[in-house]
Amino acid sequence: MSSGSVATVPPAAPAPPGGDSGRWRRYALTAGFLAPAAVFLIVWIVYPTIYTIVRSFYGRDGFATFVGIDNYRTLFTTDVLVTAIKNNLIWLAVVPAFVTAIGLMFGVLTERIRWSVAFKTVVFMPMAISAFAAGVTWRIMYVQDPDLGAVNAGLRAIDDTFSPSGVLPDAAPSSDAVRGNAKAGMVSVKAVSPGGDPVPLGLTRIRPSDVPEGAKQAVVPEPLQGGITGVVWRDFKPGGGTPGEVEDGELGLPGVTVNLRDAGGGTVASATTADDGTFKFENVEGGSYRAGISSSTFAQPFKGVAWLGADLITPSIIIAYIWIWAGFAMVVIAAGLSALPRDVLEAARTDGATEWQVFRRVTVPLLAPVLTVVFITMLINVLKVFDIVISVAPGSVQDDANVLALAMWRTSFGGTNNFGVGSAIAVFIFILVIPLLALNVRRFRREQ
Repeated sequence: MSSGSVATVPPAAPAPPGGDSGRWRRYALTAGFLAPAAVFLIVWIVYPTIYTIVRSFYGRDGFATFVGIDNYRTLFTTDVLVTAIKNNLIWLAVVPAFVTAIGLMFGVLTERIRWSVAFKTVVFMPMAISAFAAGVTWRIMYVQDPDLGAVNAGLRAIDDTFSPSGVLPDAAPSSDAVRGNAKAGMVSVKAVSPGGDPVPLGLTRIRPSDVPEGAKQAVVPEPLQGGITGVVWRDFKPGGGTPGEVEDGELGLPGVTVNLRDAGGGTVASATTADDGTFKFENVEGGSYRAGISSSTFAQPFKGVAWLGADLITPSIIIAYIWIWAGFAMVVIAAGLSALPRDVLEAARTDGATEWQVFRRVTVPLLAPVLTVVFITMLINVLKVFDIVISVAPGSVQDDANVLALAMWRTSFGGTNNFGVGSAIAVFIFILVIPLLALNVRRFRREQ
């Protein structure tokens, strides 16, 4: 430094008003604002968490019996609890991916239709009701009887289109003159030739309500020259009758498909019975034949899928859960789509990219942060799923539909009152959620 220069010293920072008392006053003000939140955090989160962890090492009788890790060993050795873990793995593998994919599909669709607001409203509507109420709705829809359950009613309409039920699904032969069964069809025992006696095909085990509409008094037709005739009727007379004989008060069965079979058992002609149950085959070549009722007459109606049975209960609940959360995914992803830079999309189209290429190589990568939010959120929700399981699954199959949260509730409060094992299940769920929470926090920090 030269002798002519003068050293400059920066001015000292002004002291806070009031000195140390002002600083402590600010600390007290901050603590006053944070204290209510801290109290609730300790009371409702910290203390219950610590208590649950400690309680998981004690037995059913409370803190009197220390059992160590026996409760956690029970978690992985009891069949019901192992089933809950397996089901949760299925939920983790299926639900987040499907919800995200469906939400993405709906989000893209809403950008291309004019009635997008109405569509979003309909899809998001399940989020406006509780999962328990939605579960009750789906349980009613899953009823196996097609006359009561909407899902099976729709499946019956499809089934009837391709394989209609027969007019007499529960009928059986009324005498030894007819043999066979509903699966293979029924045929007359006695052979007949053209111009011979009419073939009687009596059936029983037909309820009055199952008799086809338009049925009239059964009659025995006259022999047909050069042909074969017969009658199919409900062989039952109130007060008693003679099996195998057409009597007053016995109705013919219309709409029955009758096949004419040759000596080798092959079908050479078919006919449909009239209102009085009669049928005829004209211009039949000479030979020996038997008349039989086609198996299609006895085809069983669609009786519904057992959606609430042990085999399908978990997929059924998953479908209902996806229906609820698809609206959430759609709204979040649609918001992300609306924020995408349109110039990038247009540049890709200008360069000759197809819509599928734009979607796969531009839209999806740009939406990756939003899709990650939806996916991680669903992972956390799936680990906590409870209400929709207990509302959809009947009590007889709750062991088959069991998940960890439901297992925790049933173990602790469902009758066994084993709070030790229930606490161990809660701690296990907490351990599973921690990596997902850490992943979420890391993503938030990366975005900031």
